[in-house]
Amino acid sequence: MTDLNVRERSSLQLPITDAANLTGEQTLARLGSGVGGLSGEEADARLEQLGPNAVRTHRANAWAVLGRQFASPILILLIVTAGLSLFLGDATNSIVIGVILLASVGLGFANEYRAELASEALHSRVTHKAAVQRDGTTREVDVTALVPGDVVHLSLGAIVPADIRLLTSNNLLCDESILTGESQPAAKDPAPVPAGASLADLASCVFMGTVIQSGGCSGVVVATGGRAEFGRIALGLGERQPQTEFQLGLKRFSFLLLQVAVVLTSLIFVANLLLQRPLLESLLFSLAIAVGITPQLLPAVVSTSLATGTRQLAKQKVLVKRLVCIEDLGDMDILVTDKTGTLTEGKISFTHAVPARDGMSDDGLLTLGLLATEANYEGAKVSSAGQNPLDAALWESPGATGFEPARYERLDLIGFDHQRRRTTVLVREAGGPAFLVTKGAPEDVLALCGPIPPAVQARLDEQFDAGARVVAVATRPAPGLGRLTADHEYGLTLAGFLVFLDRPKANARQSLDRLEALGISVKLATGDNAKVAEKVCADLDVISGGTLTGAEVEGMSDAELAAAARTATIFARVSPEQKARIITLLRQSGGAVGFMGDGVNDALALHKADIGISVDTATDVAKDAADVVLLDKDLGVLADGVMEGRRIFANTIKYVLMGTSSNFGNMFSAATASVVLSFLPMLPGQILLNNLLYDSGQLAIPGDRVDPEQLRAPSHWNIAFIRRFMLLFGPISSLFDFATFALMLFVFTATPGEFRAGWFIESIATQTLIIFAIRTRRVPFLRSRPSTGLLAASLGVVAVGVFLPLSPLAGVLGFDPLPVPFFLALLVMVVVYLVLVELAKQWFFARDAQQLPAAPTPVQRRHATHHISRRAYRFSIPFRAPQLKIAAAKGRSIRRRRARRGRPLA
Repeated sequence: MTDLNVRERSSLQLPITDAANLTGEQTLARLGSGVGGLSGEEADARLEQLGPNAVRTHRANAWAVLGRQFASPILILLIVTAGLSLFLGDATNSIVIGVILLASVGLGFANEYRAELASEALHSRVTHKAAVQRDGTTREVDVTALVPGDVVHLSLGAIVPADIRLLTSNNLLCDESILTGESQPAAKDPAPVPAGASLADLASCVFMGTVIQSGGCSGVVVATGGRAEFGRIALGLGERQPQTEFQLGLKRFSFLLLQVAVVLTSLIFVANLLLQRPLLESLLFSLAIAVGITPQLLPAVVSTSLATGTRQLAKQKVLVKRLVCIEDLGDMDILVTDKTGTLTEGKISFTHAVPARDGMSDDGLLTLGLLATEANYEGAKVSSAGQNPLDAALWESPGATGFEPARYERLDLIGFDHQRRRTTVLVREAGGPAFLVTKGAPEDVLALCGPIPPAVQARLDEQFDAGARVVAVATRPAPGLGRLTADHEYGLTLAGFLVFLDRPKANARQSLDRLEALGISVKLATGDNAKVAEKVCADLDVISGGTLTGAEVEGMSDAELAAAARTATIFARVSPEQKARIITLLRQSGGAVGFMGDGVNDALALHKADIGISVDTATDVAKDAADVVLLDKDLGVLADGVMEGRRIFANTIKYVLMGTSSNFGNMFSAATASVVLSFLPMLPGQILLNNLLYDSGQLAIPGDRVDPEQLRAPSHWNIAFIRRFMLLFGPISSLFDFATFALMLFVFTATPGEFRAGWFIESIATQTLIIFAIRTRRVPFLRSRPSTGLLAASLGVVAVGVFLPLSPLAGVLGFDPLPVPFFLALLVMVVVYLVLVELAKQWFFARDAQQLPAAPTPVQRRHATHHISRRAYRFSIPFRAPQLKIAAAKGRSIRRRRARRGRPLA
């Protein structure tokens, strides 16, 4: 370890191509480091001078957010409308629209920027670790704290955190496709390469962003952050994420609005021209109608919902890497998960050894197991940092204290990989003959041994039946062998079994009940033995729909596997590729599939799932592949996340249904009145002001309460449902608009200014107050109370709408004073309107429920027959029960009968 001064540190610029030509010792010397790494003080000093090892930080950019506001087609329409008003000499209307434009941009910017800040805070909590030599010992540090000169240890599945010159390697293969485009992994070796070699030929180096596919290594960091090869490329590229189902739903909804706006405004424009109205006035009014029918603040409402949701989820230890993924989390109805840490404690402990041959003691078998780990045990204290859980449990066991590293010399090693599922070492003791030790999955190790006595097989089955995790250890003499390959793994003699235990979590049953009550089918995908997985499920009272092993999966066609996967509960001894294939086929069969995993073997499945879920302690490649990161590996925490996703979607749909129905009704009324009346029923600026006022009040919707039944099943965008809702409630709104027109013309003989003021107030009141009926399928206020914020915001908007035509601004806005009797008539109309809307709502949802398919979907059938435990039935309250008015006693009887017949509960 060498501590340098500031001037010496500033000269530590060693290109990776130069480091590849040097030996490991020369590279360490050039970087002012040694085999023991840097001191903590020196590392801190270099970090302060060179900056963090990060390519791009997730920082909120205010200017970028502001630019996106002006890219909105809705705002472009507003700008065009304001420009035309100014061109026509209508300065007042132009100013009003300009103020509305600024308010809309301001609200949208404020909410989206808050969402960006929330995303930045989330990313700062998702960390990656690396095993580093500091002060002569191995410790784990954040990868952002790595500096040139650090000596790091990398194992299977690690994402290489920086550009690194290798010092040692063990059968190292590295996936460099992200840099070179080559699909085949590249073999790596510490030997220097000739000068002038291309990036793909630098076999003595590994590069930031690539993945260790097999083996392991140690190396010295040469370049970090934007100075690394991947860093330089990444800084020059933008970052574009694929659209989620939630975003695609919003896109389809926007297209529906566009269709309605184009048809309505075209008809208005043509009708006004046929009536010989001024061309520019007709165009201006048509544009105002187009803007008015669009929920202007939908992006702000969505971003507010998502930002609120991320803050709530973060408190519940759920970090969402992309805000829009929250809704997809709520959409999930199938969860495929591993068992370690989710159904079990996740703390694997070594319990005992089971010798399988005469003369083999428990301590001797444990020693063989320790020799066959990838830890560097030669002459140094062994650290569990960076090791897999089973190896770490061996080294942390009491029996490991008697292991004497100085007695053994390791000659070579073939590291663990997920195809072989074993580790093999070549060692010798005190200068004696070399021997080979293999440790791994019993099925794979036993296949390399001779015939196994029935008594030994029975002892293995006994351990599996008890729910233990078992590792087999086998040996053979290997005199004269100096280098290992996979071809040397033959003719082994079984030494025995190492037994580990990972107990079921105390709250796992409760967590499963919560997920099943939310309509989520839970399946298990594990690399462990089928009997172990079945024992865990049995202990947790999970009714299994069957088990598929990796060997069975391999022999099935896609059609056969798709059918089997729909009913199976457990997938045991499955490879990474098989997990991904199962996920893909489950998605194709109609389910929204989530996958929860934390290892390198889970990365492919995480990518394939609708929603990838990992944990903060997962491997780097798993965290990078996931959409959601849990700070606590607990299915109960995941259930909280699912409920939050559904709550956000439910509140977003409230705004969509209210906005489309009210806006459509009001604009239809305006279109009709513009043809019938000799004057415009409302000026363009008044239309936009009305729309902005009522939209602003709905910014409180994201914090509204959601009825429990809306959280019990996944909800999806249904454009046909939204269209039906709009075509029923829009005309009801228009009916009361027409009543207002008749009142103003025939009772009060209103002037144009009075007419506009009366309709402005009535429109604001009906549009805003309808939210209390639409926000719930229950009877509002009596059986479903809105949040205090929504109540205050809605009543506040109505108060402002009533005040404006009576205020000093009335003349500027184009309003005339109204007679007092109008307000009494308005109160009666609003009450009648809300009662009629409530009756229509009850009829609409009852009719909508009757139109649902009578036959259960595959997902519903799967929930009832295979994946709901007996105890979970009492939590599965039918989602449609409130709509169908089933009495409690009758409902319980129906559910009991259906449960006995294996039919869906709802």
